[in-house]
Amino acid sequence: MVNRFFTLIAAGILALAPGLGGPARADQCTDEMPLPHQQWSFEGPLGTYDEATLQHGFQVYKEVCAVCHALKHVAFRDLTEIGYSEDQVKGIAAQFAPGPPGGPPVQVTDAQPNDQGQMVQRSARPSDPFVPPFPNDQAARAANNGALPPDMSLLVKAREGGPDYVYGIATGFKDAPASCKLGSNMYWNDYFPGHQIAMPPPLTTDGQVTYADGTKPTIKQMAADVTTFLAWASEPNLNERHRMGAKVILFLLVAAGLFYAAKRRIWAKIH
Repeated sequence: MVNRFFTLIAAGILALAPGLGGPARADQCTDEMPLPHQQWSFEGPLGTYDEATLQHGFQVYKEVCAVCHALKHVAFRDLTEIGYSEDQVKGIAAQFAPGPPGGPPVQVTDAQPNDQGQMVQRSARPSDPFVPPFPNDQAARAANNGALPPDMSLLVKAREGGPDYVYGIATGFKDAPASCKLGSNMYWNDYFPGHQIAMPPPLTTDGQVTYADGTKPTIKQMAADVTTFLAWASEPNLNERHRMGAKVILFLLVAAGLFYAAKRRIWAKIH
């Protein structure tokens, strides 16, 4: 009788907590996991972007993400807003090559034909938007097993969860559970809806990029940096907007104090 009692208890525990040794739930292959919330410097009414983090994030985007993902709503000249000088931006535009350093600079087609009416290829200029890695969507799909890598310009704003979603996807790759079968050319990601994603892990090892200031580029650090950069790309005027908001609130507080003092002075004679 006692043995049967303990057997029933053990069976109940395993049924409630399959991770302790019982069979895996059938729906663990599709259940969504809550996104891990991170503390972002740009969150809240007084949040700001950190310049060093933005430059780190741009480096991760350029050397890792730009191989597949475009940033078509951001121009090279916008990089002056994250601390690069005009001369640095000119050099970045002219030598921009999506992917690891050392690749050939990309060429863009000039908007105006030359004197002979021909469209000419030239190096990118600061006024140009970031050069996409593929000439069109068909070429992008052909290079990625039919999947279309999304443009990253507004990714943080477009996805539910915002920066936490981007960070979660970048750090959520792992081996699929034994009970879950992956489709062809698919990868397991804890935080992607349905868990199966066509994008291979972009950040695979610590030290995948090298930061000039000596910051240790762990996978989590690189993921946080590129997420901050993409948040800036989605909302580049955040710092200015928050500064203006603080000034408006201060003005309203001063104005309210003056109005209250004037009201007391006017009504004092009546009372």
